[in-house]
Amino acid sequence: MRIIVDGMGGDNAPESTVKGAVEAVKEYGIDVIITGPEEKIQNQLKKYTYPIEKIMVMDAPEIITNDENPTLAIRRKRNSSLVVGMQALADGKGEGFVSAGNTGALLAGGLFIVKRIEGIDRAALTVLYPTLKGVSLLVDAGANMDTKPEYLSQFASMGSIYMEEVMGVKNPRVGLVNVGTEESKGNQLSKDTFHSLKESNINFIGNIEARDLPYGIADVMVCDGFVGNVVLKLTEGMASSIFSLLKETFTADFRSKLGALLLKPQLKILKKRLDYREHGGAPLLGTTKPVVKAHGSSDYYAFKNGIGQLKTFIERDVIAAIENKLVDGGIQ
Repeated sequence: MRIIVDGMGGDNAPESTVKGAVEAVKEYGIDVIITGPEEKIQNQLKKYTYPIEKIMVMDAPEIITNDENPTLAIRRKRNSSLVVGMQALADGKGEGFVSAGNTGALLAGGLFIVKRIEGIDRAALTVLYPTLKGVSLLVDAGANMDTKPEYLSQFASMGSIYMEEVMGVKNPRVGLVNVGTEESKGNQLSKDTFHSLKESNINFIGNIEARDLPYGIADVMVCDGFVGNVVLKLTEGMASSIFSLLKETFTADFRSKLGALLLKPQLKILKKRLDYREHGGAPLLGTTKPVVKAHGSSDYYAFKNGIGQLKTFIERDVIAAIENKLVDGGIQ
């Protein structure tokens, strides 16, 4: 298996992306193509010992930054690490692509270079969201700020397939994120989407409120990209602030420090469960080939795990499962 890596995407590139790629090669036994300025990428690779034949560098001297217009950047910066990588994916030089770069540019590249699955109107970003029951899938997590009921229905179906094929959840429970659980709640988009999901052949359990998301009430949590991104960023902020408060409390005095020492193994387990780095990336569902968006602030460990998630995405052939369901008329 060969995976294409955007070597210059993210806040910590190329250090984190190159080290993450090297660690992924060692752990997963895959081949990797890293896109980016060749000299800069090679200088990073010199720091590590790895099977030389398993990593190839594809020169891409330009970089798309986070403050650029996504569509214009895709069109103007043909030699950027992101565009070169996505074009290589489209040309069949690798089985999947991962980037921690500009989210909008990744989405635009997915639509214009890799292309959408025929019959799917929009691609959606998905995130594995930590809950008391394990993880749920949040979809859309930021790709589509304005949507329609038919788009959300497609997101729900694709999310359901992903949870079943990749995460091993049988007959995933799908919930619509809303301001109340009653069918009549929400704006017109929510009401129309509720009706559409109710008539679909997925395991739709109805509306779910934001306060219920951490309890794992649904395996797939559907919303537009605006709501999804707010949920995601709020959750990240809350987790970070809770651990800051715990640290402040457990270092207040000697007795607190002693208690912290006794609880250290359990606190490590808790931190690991809430750490986005453990999953490493957000699959972009709806494109003809596997694409994963890694967190912009990913360190090498998060990026390595993002590559691992992409590997599973490829192995479980999620895209074929979506296409087959389209043929069967199962995605609305």
